[in-house]
Amino acid sequence: MEALIPVINKLQDVFNTVGADAIQLPQIVVLGTQSSGKSSVIESLVGRSFLPRGVGIVTRRPLVLQLVYTPKEDREHRSAENGTLDLDEWGIFLHSRSKVYTDFEDIRKEIEAETDRMAGSNKGICPEPINLKIYSKSVVNLTLIDLPGITKVPVGDQPEDIETQISQLVLKYICNPNSIILAVVTANTDMATSESLKLSKDVDPDGRRTLAVVTKLDLMDAGTDAIDILCGRVIPVKLGIIGVVNRSQQDIMNNKSIQDALKDEAAFLQRKYPTLANRNGTPYLAKTLNRLLMHHIRDCLPELKTRVNVMVSQFQTLLNSYGEDVGDKSQTLLQIITKFASSYCSTIEGTARNIETTELRGGARICYIFHEAFGKTLNSIHPLAGLKKGDILTAIQNATGPRPALFVPEVSFELLVKRQIRRLEEPSLRCVELVHDEMQSIIQHCGIEVQQEMLRFPKLHERIVDVVTLLLRRRLPPTNQMVENLVAIELAYINTKHPDFHKDAVLASSLLQNTDGDHLKHNKRLLSATRPSSTIIPNDTNSKSDNNSQDDVTSFSEQNKEQSMPWLLTNWLPHGKIDSNSSIDGSPVKNRENSMSPNPNTDSNPMIEIQKASPQQKPINLLPVVPTQTSRKLSEREQRDCEVIERLIKSYFYIVRKSIQDSVPKAVMHFLVNYVKDNLQSELVTHLYKSDHAELLLNESEHVAIRRKEAADMLKALTQAGHIISEIRETHMW
Repeated sequence: MEALIPVINKLQDVFNTVGADAIQLPQIVVLGTQSSGKSSVIESLVGRSFLPRGVGIVTRRPLVLQLVYTPKEDREHRSAENGTLDLDEWGIFLHSRSKVYTDFEDIRKEIEAETDRMAGSNKGICPEPINLKIYSKSVVNLTLIDLPGITKVPVGDQPEDIETQISQLVLKYICNPNSIILAVVTANTDMATSESLKLSKDVDPDGRRTLAVVTKLDLMDAGTDAIDILCGRVIPVKLGIIGVVNRSQQDIMNNKSIQDALKDEAAFLQRKYPTLANRNGTPYLAKTLNRLLMHHIRDCLPELKTRVNVMVSQFQTLLNSYGEDVGDKSQTLLQIITKFASSYCSTIEGTARNIETTELRGGARICYIFHEAFGKTLNSIHPLAGLKKGDILTAIQNATGPRPALFVPEVSFELLVKRQIRRLEEPSLRCVELVHDEMQSIIQHCGIEVQQEMLRFPKLHERIVDVVTLLLRRRLPPTNQMVENLVAIELAYINTKHPDFHKDAVLASSLLQNTDGDHLKHNKRLLSATRPSSTIIPNDTNSKSDNNSQDDVTSFSEQNKEQSMPWLLTNWLPHGKIDSNSSIDGSPVKNRENSMSPNPNTDSNPMIEIQKASPQQKPINLLPVVPTQTSRKLSEREQRDCEVIERLIKSYFYIVRKSIQDSVPKAVMHFLVNYVKDNLQSELVTHLYKSDHAELLLNESEHVAIRRKEAADMLKALTQAGHIISEIRETHMW
């Protein structure tokens, strides 16, 4: 058991060299309010007066004090080099290892100087600890931490938040689950108001690691005693309550020695508390602390060993990530370039070792751009978006010129469908831009091992980013040009013989034929209604002419049924009044007027009667204002023409959109993605792999160099700590 405390002291030395707080070692934390007697308790345990004294806050930095029992025959700590062979006691500071302090007054001055150096001389505090090791043949093995006294009101030049600063500092040490809390309270005050016990209860509600020390037993009011307090009847503490009597300020001024003070303390306890004298006093406190610390270390050591082993593995991995020191810089440069190019291509292909799980990256994101973002954007473009029936009708009429249209002009269809196809160009170019941006971002997310190299060599990282950015920027114009050409190719030739479009064209043609057939029957009925009654016999010539006209109509209708294109005569039989001087096919008809004249015995012409009935009819405006297409209702024929054009535009637009949706991703892959993958390494080697650049590019980041040194030191300390712990046999521990 006695071997456990030296083990912890060795571990404390090991971790003090690297300043690590990762390992929480077992130790005793002395906690109390300002002027409660903490420093006096520690001095009584050491047997020497070596701590700063004064009015107000004196302890302004944590003091880590290691007491090492060193008998005369101990050759482990005594050496001729340091001149400690024949010394009874001496001290060594961590910040000045080479100097041995034999005068405890010098130790006090060094503590004061080191405190002023870090915390200043204005009563401020500093969380950085002072490490002091005292070797003596009259002490027990202990590790104590003296903390600044708890205060409420700032005095002198102390900051306004001095209470918060001290509380945070105290909590940092007492929250360590491997620490024993030595709560110092004064006997002449109510324990229920003790700040030290309150803080102890906050972090240790069960009191399993709290030991109370009652000071100033000799300063209690006359007629009162501390029996109830010492017996634990006021506030129970599981580890116990021990009363001590310290030197007064007058004793210190009179240079009363610790040994004399201990004798007076024993006499006071025998006189005032005879039944409790053997369980109180400074010697009993020292033995109790030693026993508690050894048992506490025994309980903490297995977990401490596991913690050390885990941290050795962690810091070994961390050190490996920082890499070894660079030997051959040219070879290292080529290796990093090759590794980056391989990692970049693997990220695009989806074969990287470290797969991202939080968001799409690399090739998966490019695939998403092609088939989700780009595809959905194209599908959201309506074939007739921004195209009104008035625009279609205007295009049809403008394409006919001064002549009335017998057919739906093909030029109007081409004009309108090209206008809609051009709408596919903007999302196609946007697709190229998104893929370019993703390939740019891959530089920063192409493998953890590569990222560590980039952090290690910032100048090389900067140059790699420049080279890849330049390559991507150089490939952007050809890719955009190719995508623009894909749209221009579709605009260059409207293939109305496309197999998918041909079916819709035939369907539209049949629709027009059916409609024209209905108009033909209607006009025939009109023609029959204007002929004379059955008593009038037309001459043979006119009959023959009519029969020829009917045959022409039939042959023209049959000819239309055989055609597959939609450019048909939409209404070749005109509406309204029939020209009396022409047949349907345009040839003159002889004696038409005679054959069509009414019987003299019949009633007069209705049209003549209408004219006679309205002799006062107003003159007709022969040149009305040309109306806009939106200011009137479309006629049946115009409505039919617009519907046919709309149907054909939809059909051809879907064909082109399908082609663009398929060809644009292929063009982007060929001209941008695959080109960069195939030429990335050669570009990096061309621009970076030069003998005169290797020295500059492989200048290591100062930040990484510091981190590597810290990791190496910590790994060394942890390895050494593992060896120290493993030296303790289980049989020795129990």
